[in-house]
Amino acid sequence: MLKISALINEDLMITDLSADHKEKCLTDMIALLKAEGRIEDEAVFLETVMEREAIGPTGIGMQVAIPHGKSHTVKSPALVFAKSKDGVNFNAPDGSLASLIFLIAVPDTTDDLHLKILAKLARSLMHEEFRSRLLTCEDKRQLFTILEEGVSL
Repeated sequence: MLKISALINEDLMITDLSADHKEKCLTDMIALLKAEGRIEDEAVFLETVMEREAIGPTGIGMQVAIPHGKSHTVKSPALVFAKSKDGVNFNAPDGSLASLIFLIAVPDTTDDLHLKILAKLARSLMHEEFRSRLLTCEDKRQLFTILEEGVSL
């Protein structure tokens, strides 16, 4: 069983995302993956994620978006978390801007790992209390604890 701590750490979190549009948001999040050595090429992974965005929105509503990509440039599975005070448009069905953004990155050698992570995250994020705790917490260590307690992979 995969633990969330294998995917994310405090260095893969942005608590004050300033990006005002999707591509800048993703660029900022992907930069953390590169800095952590989880991906080889930022431009290639951005292209992968943007291609996925073109297929259909990854905004799931309730101020949440879960963009994701499966690529040969990903060296190890990872999750980046960003919080935006103003929100970013991920074309959610309910029209809400995403304040909680989770970027999933997996190597293209994995079968359906990104779908498993996506499903578990989405299930946890359906709970208003969980979303509220993430929205109100500013401390990365506490955010990590909230994610660890709230998302069982």
